[in-house]
Amino acid sequence: MCGIAGAIGAIDLEVEGAVRGMSDAERHRGPDDSGFFRSDATPGAAFGFRRLAIMDLTTDGHQPMHDPTTGNVIVFNGEIYNFAALRAELEREGEQFRSSGDTEVLLRGYRRWGAHVVGKLRGMFAFAIYDPARREVLLARDRLGIKPLYYAVVRRGGAEVLCFASELRALLATGLFERRIEPVALASYLWNGFVAGPPTVVQGITQLPPGSMMTVAVDRPVPQPTPYWKLPTGRAVSADEAIARLEDALVTAMKQHLVSDVPLGVFLSGGVDSSATTALAVRTASARVNTFHIGFEEAGFDESAYASQVARSLGTEHIELRLTQERFRAGLDDALKSLDQPTFDAINTYFVSRLVREAGFTVALAGTGGDELFGGYRSFRDLPRAQRVTRLGRPLSAGLLARAGRLAARVTTGRPGEVPPQTRWGKLPDLLGARGDLLALYQVAYGLFTRDFLRELGKMPAVELAPYGLPAEFGRTLRDRAAHASSLGAVSVFELALFVGERLLRDSDAASMAVSLELRVPLLDHEVVEAAFAVPDEARFMPLGKKNLLKRLAMPNLDPKIFDRPKAGFVLPIEVWAKDQLAGQVEAMFSDRKLVEGAGLDSDALMRLWRAFKAGAPGMYWSRVWSPFVLLDWCRRHGVALA
Repeated sequence: MCGIAGAIGAIDLEVEGAVRGMSDAERHRGPDDSGFFRSDATPGAAFGFRRLAIMDLTTDGHQPMHDPTTGNVIVFNGEIYNFAALRAELEREGEQFRSSGDTEVLLRGYRRWGAHVVGKLRGMFAFAIYDPARREVLLARDRLGIKPLYYAVVRRGGAEVLCFASELRALLATGLFERRIEPVALASYLWNGFVAGPPTVVQGITQLPPGSMMTVAVDRPVPQPTPYWKLPTGRAVSADEAIARLEDALVTAMKQHLVSDVPLGVFLSGGVDSSATTALAVRTASARVNTFHIGFEEAGFDESAYASQVARSLGTEHIELRLTQERFRAGLDDALKSLDQPTFDAINTYFVSRLVREAGFTVALAGTGGDELFGGYRSFRDLPRAQRVTRLGRPLSAGLLARAGRLAARVTTGRPGEVPPQTRWGKLPDLLGARGDLLALYQVAYGLFTRDFLRELGKMPAVELAPYGLPAEFGRTLRDRAAHASSLGAVSVFELALFVGERLLRDSDAASMAVSLELRVPLLDHEVVEAAFAVPDEARFMPLGKKNLLKRLAMPNLDPKIFDRPKAGFVLPIEVWAKDQLAGQVEAMFSDRKLVEGAGLDSDALMRLWRAFKAGAPGMYWSRVWSPFVLLDWCRRHGVALA
């Protein structure tokens, strides 16, 4: 697990310095080692590298790594879980290896198979390979988007240079890019609480999409991402065979994810997904499994008793850590500093990662993906139902929308200047306006605000720039991906692409790497995902919300009564804390009119939002004030504003 950075094109001393600066900015991603490479030829390439040593702790794992036969050079971030099988295949073809890790396997695989090596990889990865013979660089990112890769093109003296890095902030550290907010990304952020799609919050900086690669010529560094993988939604086997394949994929993925040369543990919240991950680890590990749990003083948020019960049942070495409001407040600045892009949902992962790292672990396994693959969210029940209802209303859409608007207005108190209710009733006009479009319904259900209030909150046309909170092209891509899936399968596609791909994974990478912790997500192994999508809906999802298939395959010997309680995601008690010790900090930020308007928000609307939150207005959850607070803090830290 590392931080990579580089430049492709006309490399001079200034560009070389920029690459070194990006690598320095990623020091937290790799405190154990660093390296630099610059090609002799120009135009050419320059690479920077920071290492967090997980596998092959010797200097043989140093990067940038050179292939002495071809002159190819690689910088690689991530883990190739099937590297042992690929190494054996390459050895049969005559390859010999100096190191025992996965980086050299990837480099030699490229020598033998070229860009086709990407399709052979099972793991989480983002890498760049400079091929001097072809005068090009191959960049690639894993299928689900577990590892990030950002890039931007800068024109210098008539020539173009493509810069890339593991973090957006590393690109900002070069000083080569203007610190301007991308309006489409801002519109997406105001809707979602995170930026969706290839655009980032900074104008001109883009993320390579998950499951994509691109070959960049050094003399014409024009980025043209090409997808190499898409989620299969068809079924070619029986239900029994599909389930058997899924179980095999789960067991194999866990065996591979447990390989580490440094201390490893499993995050155990006590819910189904983390318990399933722990049970699979216990089933496949050769030694006793370490688990850890984060508890709170606030009883309504604390699930320590459930986690302890699971740990006792599975026989793990269990460590319970506690996060108090005082510790949260003391570490909040560092948590906010860890955000690579503004997001309302990363600091929980930061605090968990920090406590786990302080407990002596370098690798942690999380249960991310279980809800999205096996129907754990209310969205699987509610959205297909909403789709049927709103489709019926298509011929009467204008009248229905008008009546819905009047109905929503009735549930307000009627006082002028109030924030309209951000509840399900308040969103009724938006739901009907989706006219049966399942992706639009998904986005309305998850959106932080109604479309009308978004128009007040944003000083730019937020709703029009990113319809339903998505860049237009990204929305079309998602609809294409889900076109041949059932309604439940389509919701799963959206959950994986948006909630997981654009929010959880990106946030988890930045937050965990900020404290030099490698986070692994075995349920999101791409072969597990493919196997899950091959299982018929009845076996995969039913009964909705129970995730019975995951329970049966991963933890058949665990008492199912442990999970007979309302679902509770892992969240910090920010709603309580924001009205207590954080209230003054939030209000001071919202009162800074210059900062607020520079970030593209309407100052008056934001203060009305804050007053509604403090008053406990309908639907005014913590995320609706925390999201603009994080945006403002991020913009101030990085000097980013609208043009």
